Amino acid sequence: MLLYPATIRPDGETYVLLFEDIPHAHTNGGSPAEALRHAPDALQAGLSMLMEKDLDIPAPGKRRGKGTVLVGLPSVVADAKVELYRALRATGVRKADLARRMGIHKQQVERLLDIDHASRIEQLELAFAALQMRLVIGIETAA
Repeated sequence: MLLYPATIRPDGETYVLLFEDIPHAHTNGGSPAEALRHAPDALQAGLSMLMEKDLDIPAPGKRRGKGTVLVGLPSVVADAKVELYRALRATGVRKADLARRMGIHKQQVERLLDIDHASRIEQLELAFAALQMRLVIGIETAA
């Protein structure tokens, strides 16, 4: 799971949550807890924007200090889609090539890479398999 560090700081009567690694991802709330509740959706929007513009998605940076929190995406599927996008870029495989390997249309690959589109985890597993990779989901004790 991708966990990005974020900082929460007061801004007048609200609290702003910023992701240093994802430039346009930010949110706010009336309290730090409220800003944190909105954080996964803000992170998803920021990563989606990078994907739409065909830009690199940076790896999560290190946690920086006491006021830093770690934020993940709102679902396993969204996380897997970001990892699939990063894998395509790292391997140099184009969307059309992935579609050919999977025996599907390029538009279906486009939907697999659309964070806002509901995809089945089985389709993502097939996409990773076509890249000679395996999707692994783990369970950890909450901190």
